Amino acid sequence: MADLLDYLRWRGDLLLSERPFCEADSAVLARVSYLPFQTLGLGETDVLSLGEAADRLIALPDTEARIVLSGDRIMLKELASSVRYRSMALSGFRYVFDEAKETQFCAMTLHLGDGRRYLSFRGTDNTLVGWKENLNMSFTCPVPAQLLAVAYLREAAALAPGPLLLGGHSKGGNLAVYAGAFCGAEIQDRIETIWNFDGPGFDGKVLSEPVYGRICPRVRTVIPQSSIVGMLLEHEDPYEVVRSEESGLMQHDIYSWEVTRQGFVRLETVTRGSLFLDRAVTDWIRGTNPAQREAFVDAVYEILTTTNAKTLREMNEHKYQSALAVLKTLSRLDEPTRKTVTKTLGAFLRSAARQLGRPFRRDA
Repeated sequence: MADLLDYLRWRGDLLLSERPFCEADSAVLARVSYLPFQTLGLGETDVLSLGEAADRLIALPDTEARIVLSGDRIMLKELASSVRYRSMALSGFRYVFDEAKETQFCAMTLHLGDGRRYLSFRGTDNTLVGWKENLNMSFTCPVPAQLLAVAYLREAAALAPGPLLLGGHSKGGNLAVYAGAFCGAEIQDRIETIWNFDGPGFDGKVLSEPVYGRICPRVRTVIPQSSIVGMLLEHEDPYEVVRSEESGLMQHDIYSWEVTRQGFVRLETVTRGSLFLDRAVTDWIRGTNPAQREAFVDAVYEILTTTNAKTLREMNEHKYQSALAVLKTLSRLDEPTRKTVTKTLGAFLRSAARQLGRPFRRDA
């Protein structure tokens, strides 16, 4: 099976003028924002080629340790030698990480060379703070990263005229859509396409906003057949299903999606398991109020932070110590917190049980 890295090799020696920009290119640029360019000390006024930025990252001794997915490591090296991507200008790099405010945000602008600019929004990174903000979407909107995405788009649009493309993977896809919806009509008119690669949806209030309905026809939501993250919350825009060689949650890895020289390999619909989880989560959200979901997310986050790990990688590297810390915290939870956790988990299990007897049709 060919994947996105194969596409990089197939098209890497061809300029966009020779082979037009397609969805696979968008997926590459959406994923580029995950590369740890913040370690280069880039400011928002700095402009350099994507190839130069890749070269600088490769030269740093700790870059390998900072990259979570092995696919990102390979992509970084391919970008450094790619005729197609290397000459693209990278500008407007913005990185925000605030543990106290539970905020993780990163975005950058890539110039395609034909007057169009691609705004790439990073999804949830490997930090616990990043995942906490992601979970916060289940009870509040907007979260800080969504507001930062709107501000970023407005500022980027003010710098120069011309068409805009937006994209992101995971939470980055959600940020791209949210920014496109709430940036204002004048900027909206300049947006050609927004790519949401397996990003979560929104609550019903956002979907009912006229500005969301206005941008919706230009949103392309792409998810793998057993999507979990991309099926969370609600989507008004129709989604496109692609084939992944992985299973379950591992399909969220965009490098597992099957690709041809023209784009991703399509399937008709998601799996029964993906639909089941979507319905269970939706039913759980409708059956609990925002305060209950917030209390549950806060309790889980408090338990995880007792491990003293800052990232998921650190937790994984110290599995035994992390497990002990979690167990100790669970045993010491005060009665109200313990009730919150058990009650909320019980509500989700009941929601899941209610879905078992329902027919698995996409429009059910």
